[in-house]
Amino acid sequence: MNPLPLQPVIIAGGSGTRLWPLSRAAYPKQFLVLQGAHSLFQQAALRLGALGADDIQVRATCVVGNEEHRFLILDQMTALSIDPATVLLEPTGRNTAPAMTLAALLAIQGGDDPVLVVTPADQAVGDEAAFRAALQRAVRVASDGAIVVLGVVPDRPETGYGYIRCAGDDATSPSVMRFVEKPDADTAGRYLAEGGYYWNSGMFVVRASIWLKALHRFRPDIEAATRAAWDGRSTDDSFVRPEKHKFAAIPSESVDYAVMEKCPGSAEFDIRMVPLEANWSDLGAWDAVWQTGIKDAAGNVAVGDVMVRDGHDTLVHSTSRLVSVVGLDNVVVVETPDAVLVADRSRSQEVKHIVGALQAAGRSEHTLHRQVHRPWGWYDSIDSGSRFQVKRIMVKPGASLSLQKHHHRAEHWVVVSGTAEVTNGDTVTLLTENQSTYIPLGQVHRLANPGKVPLEIIEVQSGSYLGEDDIVRFEDSYGRG
Repeated sequence: MNPLPLQPVIIAGGSGTRLWPLSRAAYPKQFLVLQGAHSLFQQAALRLGALGADDIQVRATCVVGNEEHRFLILDQMTALSIDPATVLLEPTGRNTAPAMTLAALLAIQGGDDPVLVVTPADQAVGDEAAFRAALQRAVRVASDGAIVVLGVVPDRPETGYGYIRCAGDDATSPSVMRFVEKPDADTAGRYLAEGGYYWNSGMFVVRASIWLKALHRFRPDIEAATRAAWDGRSTDDSFVRPEKHKFAAIPSESVDYAVMEKCPGSAEFDIRMVPLEANWSDLGAWDAVWQTGIKDAAGNVAVGDVMVRDGHDTLVHSTSRLVSVVGLDNVVVVETPDAVLVADRSRSQEVKHIVGALQAAGRSEHTLHRQVHRPWGWYDSIDSGSRFQVKRIMVKPGASLSLQKHHHRAEHWVVVSGTAEVTNGDTVTLLTENQSTYIPLGQVHRLANPGKVPLEIIEVQSGSYLGEDDIVRFEDSYGRG
């Protein structure tokens, strides 16, 4: 018997506003290392790649993500030595139903009908073996035509998750009776006492053709609009871009609302739930990070350079300096170089309102960290004042910035480590540690790293205007105009 073809799909387009200030729109939570050695996105890729068995053949992973995060996705998969089959780039967010539909259309274009295993990129799993066994069971159930959702066995009356109500007809893959919205505390307690309720993990397993059939049945508008955007797609190496204007016309809807909640009771579709007992969390807010963290005897979770005295059940996360906490219980303290959050842990879901207020005020802290990642490396704005700005810049081996010029600023570069290839007008020179150069205002220039180790420089900008939009690009390796 031929093994079942399995197509892993990672939905990586979320913004993670409830994990601000660590999570920002330009570098959201799925790309952060919150525990262990890998980011949440990398953990998802490794878990899906391990689902193979004698009767299951795992294909290269498909990632659906934001256009702005395309190089983050490739960099993080390259760090794992994983080549994604395709990165489907959404020009704008349209929720999970169109994202899953793009993956299904990609999966069937070769003429076969693989089982899709669709997972968000922002989940944590403690028991990898239990996760693998549950997903393999779900794949086998889905191969016979069922739509399968992974239901997490609850261990507390959680109000931050949606629930699934199941029948008692099958212990390993019971029928789904209905989906339930996030409950209040009393209702969540009743669900836990009654049994038969599971947390909705947001992971779905279904043949590509069955998903497209169900979407056509319940939301033909989404199905038709997504097909139109897919038919107008363009391809660039690993990147596939649906047609921008047609994609923007797709109704924004989740998988749950578009299809799953409509399936129970339908004679046309068999919807099943496979239980998952694997120490799972979606890490949707700081309270969930505390729940899954390594605690001391007082229940505190400390990450980074942290000192806690006479505190209990508190999360303190430091990224750049010593953070000391005295006499605080049930709080969250998160430090980054440009923003600090202090919150009641039980109200960590409300952090998203801070992000909304920052956006409304026109501030940049909801979008960017002080250290800003670029496809060639990163820069860190370490100081600024009237008519000057200082940046620390890292350029990856073999990478280069665009050939460019600025109308309003000059730049001084000092090499800290590595080798810099500097184009300064018509002159190209190599600079090494402790050497420097000056780029006059209006001069065409480029910084490149021809070496095999990262290049680091200190850049001092001076001029009448120092904004990032004062740039004219003549050549660019990353498709930026």
